[in-house]
Amino acid sequence: MAKPLWVVVGVVLVLLGLLWTLQGIGVIEGSSMSGTTTWSIIGPIVLLVGAVLTSVGIRGRRP
Repeated sequence: MAKPLWVVVGVVLVLLGLLWTLQGIGVIEGSSMSGTTTWSIIGPIVLLVGAVLTSVGIRGRRP
């Protein structure tokens, strides 16, 4: 995977993780995911994975 693709995938995961976290804790309502503990746990995990991918994509590997 090219580095820009890592950044794009990472940013998408960060945004999804943030959305799922906010839905899980009940800040964003209107779906079956709202107020569900499962999504308040999965969301931050996905957010962290996205942040790591974004960081790797930006910094790249060092020789």
